[in-house]
Amino acid sequence: MTTPSMKPIRSFLFVPGNKASWIEKSIHAKADALILDLEDSVPPAQKAEAREIVRGKLEWLAQQKQRIWVRINRSPHLYDFDDILAIVGPVVEGIVISKPCGPEDIHPVASMLSEAEYRAGVELGRTKVIPLLETARSLQLAYEIAQHERVPAIVGATAKNADVARALKTVWSLEGRETQYLKSRIVMAARAAGKLPIGGVWQQVHDLEGLKVSSANDRQLGMSGELVLHPSNVEIVNKTYSPTDEEVGFYQGMIDALDKAQAEGRASCIYDGEHIDIAHVKTAREIIELARSFNS
Repeated sequence: MTTPSMKPIRSFLFVPGNKASWIEKSIHAKADALILDLEDSVPPAQKAEAREIVRGKLEWLAQQKQRIWVRINRSPHLYDFDDILAIVGPVVEGIVISKPCGPEDIHPVASMLSEAEYRAGVELGRTKVIPLLETARSLQLAYEIAQHERVPAIVGATAKNADVARALKTVWSLEGRETQYLKSRIVMAARAAGKLPIGGVWQQVHDLEGLKVSSANDRQLGMSGELVLHPSNVEIVNKTYSPTDEEVGFYQGMIDALDKAQAEGRASCIYDGEHIDIAHVKTAREIIELARSFNS
């Protein structure tokens, strides 16, 4: 397994691409990354205008040190090349694509990105692709999709009554029993490919207590972050996916305890009532490094 090729993202905040003022305000939410949306949140008559608004805000957002992704539209046969040409450049980290049928949809997108990168004079391969796995076939082929070199993460989001629910005919519940298997498949596929699994989406944006439950469930299953629909939800999501100071202290104590044991010629010890060895300390080091990455 390879190391994920992108710094972890706890919160991806969607912002409609046709709302210039919303884009400007969005940086105050403190999301790890924005997804400037040219697709579902933009009325068909405003698609071209939204593309130009997004293009015009990219440099400003980069100056604010905001990580930027853009969700592009589908065309009747491919994904929208005009969208790609408008946003590919030195500041956009990648694109988000909706409803791929399978890995065969990633390959033409990658070729379109290479052409756009060539025209923009940027390094070939720098623009990444995060697919939203919203069809039954793409969910079945999650690992094959995750293996593509341009894909740093895959999304297994299960919004109430949305695309995944329609594709699988599931009935939504707060506990999420109906999607545990699906989300676990996404986590396993992503981790097996050395990529990041992304969850969400919480549609009842004003129900913050429900969001806490939903986010905690996703985190427990192994998700590394999630899609967010409203700025008010970002703080909760960031907190859910961040190791607490208490956790960092606990795991640093675990490392120190095993270091002491090894200095005394032992390969394991009892720490806080539990038997630990090198495997546990590897986990501890990963958690501490994760915490540091969000503070840097």
